Amino acid sequence: MQMLLALTQQLLLIPAFLQFWSSDMLAAWLALFAAGNLVIVADGGLQLRSINRFLAFKSCVDCDGRTANFYARMMRIYLRIVVVLGALLIVGTELFPPAAVLGFRGLPTFDTAMLAITVGTLLALPANLVSGLYRVHGKYGRAVWSQNVALALGQVGQLVAVAWFGSLLAVAIAYVSTQILFALFLIAYDAPRQLPFLRRGRDRSTASLSWRWRSGQFGLGFPFFIANLTELALANVPMLLVSAMVTDRVAVAQWGLVRVISSFLRGLCILITLPIGAELGHDHAIGDKVRLRRLYARGSLLVTAMASLIVAGLLPFWPDFFALWTHGSIPNDATLAITLLLGSAVVAPSLMAFVFANHSNRGDLLVRTKGLQLIAFLILSALLIPRLGPLGAAIAIVASDLLTQFGILTLVIMRQTLAHPLRHMLVLIAIMVTIMLGGSGLGLAIRAVVPGTGMLHFLVECTIWLVVVSVAASSLLIGRVRLRVLAAVPT
Repeated sequence: MQMLLALTQQLLLIPAFLQFWSSDMLAAWLALFAAGNLVIVADGGLQLRSINRFLAFKSCVDCDGRTANFYARMMRIYLRIVVVLGALLIVGTELFPPAAVLGFRGLPTFDTAMLAITVGTLLALPANLVSGLYRVHGKYGRAVWSQNVALALGQVGQLVAVAWFGSLLAVAIAYVSTQILFALFLIAYDAPRQLPFLRRGRDRSTASLSWRWRSGQFGLGFPFFIANLTELALANVPMLLVSAMVTDRVAVAQWGLVRVISSFLRGLCILITLPIGAELGHDHAIGDKVRLRRLYARGSLLVTAMASLIVAGLLPFWPDFFALWTHGSIPNDATLAITLLLGSAVVAPSLMAFVFANHSNRGDLLVRTKGLQLIAFLILSALLIPRLGPLGAAIAIVASDLLTQFGILTLVIMRQTLAHPLRHMLVLIAIMVTIMLGGSGLGLAIRAVVPGTGMLHFLVECTIWLVVVSVAASSLLIGRVRLRVLAAVPT
């Protein structure tokens, strides 16, 4: 449901917005959306740090009491983050108007909408602590479903706002208001009812928090902060950099739309790896190297094959899809799309390594790798975007991924985990090339054979492609064949 709602937000709402907005307005909204997502880095790695502490308390005598005390103290830190950063955002908006910095001077409500979406996202940040606590106590589904309801209501509100008011500010308010209500529901109502022992922490944490204790929490969460900062930066900062450095607003809109698809593909791959990463973390903790190697190898194979298959289907049909998606109001940049989509498939194996590193206490490796990746991305962006525009941003993203997350993190994790890392990497490359060449070639052949244009033509093309691919992959439904394939994957 989360992925479906993300798909609705990032894909299906775009054509609706273009019914009422110009490409300039759409580019402005994509910049606002990216800025709101970037505010999440204010968590500072505290959520994952808190999850580790909540898990550790389970072995203590007074588990509920210590959990309640730590929860109350961490909530006070979250509230201070909201107050301090909220004030800084307000002051920063006054001193450096976002419309002037990002090139949207012609939109009068842009600055106010930016303030609404960033401060609103910041106000919802303390819900991260409740979500982490729910995950440890087997109630994570409540947080997820509450968030899904908020996302669905927010999307309905965005449609009403764009149709009724047509302003960026109205859509931004509709987007963040449901997130704030979701956070208030979890913190003030649901958490005390689901976990009554939390009330005990209010009395125990009345004493002031020392600077040493507070800084210690940020220090222990720093590796997670760097890793998540880099992922969020790669997903959202390019939109802001392109907006600020590229004067052509149509090119900015092109970049934002193509980046939506590549970010969605990256998010889908990470979603696939998350449950595998949890299992790998368990095997790593108990020292079961045989199962660890087998599961890691199969997980890498799965995420690589899925990413390659999706990109193989997107590449040949991308021009038709983009024209339908934007109602033909924004021209397609084929080079930009190919660069980002191919880059998303090539780095897919590195996402398995990234998730496993998060679940196996490799904080030092994460800090070095993701820190270098962020630095490399920023340097390449500063050099390439002024010269190549959005294509420079795409090259910066793909190159920083390949040089650091793939070239350092993935190789280190594979060498430490697998008995035959080189053989495994060669197999992944062969599978990637085979799937993408075969799927893309099939799509191009279908486009050449099937006549027509429009939505019906596009759906027929996609249906034929899916049927042929399904038939080709149907042999994997046979258990004996599937076991032979898996056994052939080098571990």
